Amino acid sequence: MVLSLAAALRAATAALAAVPGAAPEEARAEAEILLAHALGRSRTWLFTHAEDPIDAGAAAAFEALVDRRRAGEPVVYLTGTRGFWRFDLEVTADTLIPRADTERLVELALDRLPSDRPLRLLDLGTGTGAIALALALERPRASVVAVELSPGAASVARRNAHRLGLAARVEVREGAWFAPVAGASFDLIASNPPYIEADDPHLAQGDLRFEPPGALASGADGLDDLRTIVRDAPAHLRPGGWLLVEHGWRQGEAVRALFLGAGFADVTTARDLEGRDRVTLGRVGG
Repeated sequence: MVLSLAAALRAATAALAAVPGAAPEEARAEAEILLAHALGRSRTWLFTHAEDPIDAGAAAAFEALVDRRRAGEPVVYLTGTRGFWRFDLEVTADTLIPRADTERLVELALDRLPSDRPLRLLDLGTGTGAIALALALERPRASVVAVELSPGAASVARRNAHRLGLAARVEVREGAWFAPVAGASFDLIASNPPYIEADDPHLAQGDLRFEPPGALASGADGLDDLRTIVRDAPAHLRPGGWLLVEHGWRQGEAVRALFLGAGFADVTTARDLEGRDRVTLGRVGG
């Protein structure tokens, strides 16, 4: 039997809503996103063609996507794209899924970056390139180095930079933290590093099950990578330069202590949209 798009959406919504813990409104939205992706159309197009029949090939592709989503695979990985800041990013299983909390870090960084002079910026653990690309987009006189340990993620970041027309000012280098920028200094360093405790049960739940573990967990207390970044950042910052790091909502006090121990001034922690500690920042003297 050939179904209409509307009927296919109803069936998929019911299937997704039956997953334990699923919310009906989210199930409908996810079904629309997956059907639009299977058809190569927009969600708006679905509404204006609701009674059109769905052909066999698209129906099979849609059913496969719904089955994968029912098994827990994130919608972002199924569609391969995620909106961030003012653009869409390619996302793969090699990369962390960009989240709205990281836009808060971008906002705070931009507040400290003048638009009237050349700047040299560093994004550590760039993943999809989200932070580096947002900063480059908003500061056209800036050049950005984006460091990424994972070759797969680095390739995604390069493709995103090319697609957004920013490859001339965003250079992706592969390696661990500051190793690829030895001897270089920057006006600002930003990072969304791994910060989840290694034994956190959330790592086995929800979308986190499918994201790269190396981009999520960092030692027994989640602070191993943050310790390295904060310790080594002053040697790579110009006088007056800023370091901004994203972290867990219960880690603000500990991360501020790391900053103060490394000699940073004007250390503060900013909160996310839910009022929780999310980004700690400080500057070197000068």
